[in-house]
Amino acid sequence: MNEKLIIRLSHNQLSFTVVNTANAEQPIVFEPYNVKNGIAMAVNLREAFHTTPLLADSYQRIMIVVDSPTLMVPVNLYQEQDKEQLYTHSYPSRQQNIVLSNVLPDLNSVALFDINRDLKVVIDDHYPQVQYVCCMVPVWRHLHQRSFTGIRSKLFGYFHDQRLEVFSFQQNRFKFCNSFDAQHMHDSLYFLLYVWRQLNLQQEHDELHLAGDIPEKEQLLDELRKYLKRAYIINPTADFNRSPVTQIDGLTYDLMTLIVKGR
Repeated sequence: MNEKLIIRLSHNQLSFTVVNTANAEQPIVFEPYNVKNGIAMAVNLREAFHTTPLLADSYQRIMIVVDSPTLMVPVNLYQEQDKEQLYTHSYPSRQQNIVLSNVLPDLNSVALFDINRDLKVVIDDHYPQVQYVCCMVPVWRHLHQRSFTGIRSKLFGYFHDQRLEVFSFQQNRFKFCNSFDAQHMHDSLYFLLYVWRQLNLQQEHDELHLAGDIPEKEQLLDELRKYLKRAYIINPTADFNRSPVTQIDGLTYDLMTLIVKGR
């Protein structure tokens, strides 16, 4: 079989996506899993393997997309043997987790992220060879390419899993990259304008682009336009040239980007 299974894991959400480009009628199958609150995600995933028919099939390629805090390290300073120390120093509450890495040569960076140890045991029990990808990697790479469009500097915000990822690029590297709690619209407004000011972006000239599951989207955009002349919402349908993947209800923008653009 030439099918690829993508399992997306976050702190309270779990989904399965099967990509089979050879199947013209249904190239993408997406199935969110009803996570039981109060039960560890590893237990939820183990139960899903017993109850979800989609997981009963055999797959040639397995990709695990992980939503967890990220630490960016310049590629010229990165040493593989130091990744655990670097990551746990930045996130001491996550010392029991397993630290993973994705190298981003086009951005001269390495993204460090982690996965719960018990979750990885469940995955290893079912799939001996998998590829782990930080959920932000396809988004960063895609929007990095968009940053070269036109002459204006751009700030990007991606909303997912009740968080806001704010980032900007300068040629082939990050100029800024950070994550904020984004459960409330006014918090998001504050963080976006704070970063805008910190980067000395120009109110009349430069651009802000937002994507993802944006809370109170229209109200946020109205508030932003009181301060910024060029604030936009990225429309996935236009962004990905009307790809059918953009019509799948519940599919996150990072999964759309991964499927359409690759990691």
